Amino acid sequence: MTWGFLWLMLALKIPLAALIYLVWWAVKQEPEQLPNSDDDGGIKRHRDHPRKPFPRHPRRGPHGDPAPPSPARVRTIKARARTLGH
Repeated sequence: MTWGFLWLMLALKIPLAALIYLVWWAVKQEPEQLPNSDDDGGIKRHRDHPRKPFPRHPRRGPHGDPAPPSPARVRTIKARARTLGH
């Protein structure tokens, strides 16, 4: 029981103390100075290689057949309105 008590009371306080020190150190830090607006930060503004062209449409069939025709249209039949007399 004594060793368990000492372990909980002393050894496990080390990570807690390290966390408190880390937070204190972060609060005391000075903010970073922003670079001048005329400095590009070392970023290249031009492209080394030209852009690739957009992908072509897929070819139809082994020899580039034209696109298949659209399916036949189906016309719906309008139903006549029923009369109350019949």
